[in-house]
Amino acid sequence: MRKVIFAVNITITGSADHTDVIADDELHDFYTDLLNDVDLVLFGRKTYQLLESFWPNAQTDARSTKSMLRFADKINSLHKIVLSKTLTKVCWNNSEVLKGNLREKILALKRQKGKNISIGGLSVATELTKLGLIDDYWFLVQPIFSVYNKQIFDGLNKVAKLKLVDTKTFNSGVVVLHYQNLPRENV
Repeated sequence: MRKVIFAVNITITGSADHTDVIADDELHDFYTDLLNDVDLVLFGRKTYQLLESFWPNAQTDARSTKSMLRFADKINSLHKIVLSKTLTKVCWNNSEVLKGNLREKILALKRQKGKNISIGGLSVATELTKLGLIDDYWFLVQPIFSVYNKQIFDGLNKVAKLKLVDTKTFNSGVVVLHYQNLPRENV
């Protein structure tokens, strides 16, 4: 069965705002490497629209580094599903909108043959955490105190116990914490 993974940048104060990130080559390389084991990305509408506004055109942006271009090639090539109640059409290549019973749809995707499934978006991650459908969590803790209040897992209403699998520290001071979700019988 395929694993569902969620990787997110968070600050020391718990903010998950995309502007509170040290977006250097090491960070882009990490996410590219993580996506090497993925063949499907599930997005919420907001995250999809944010990424779709830049990555398809990264090759023409003079600010793009080699690491950013490597990430762009990877994310642009992957199959992307947007979980949205309001979007009816998506334009980024290899993208589609998925509606319906979230639990049933995700379980069906997990049963398909293929690589891991990645999640992009706080609301999607919160809903899938509530349903116990995320297998691995990657928290990239940014060495930043944030004034933004976009908190990760806002509205989570149940306990999820995790097992620390690995840690890594970037030169920038970002600390990567890799956790696995414990099966329900271990909670």
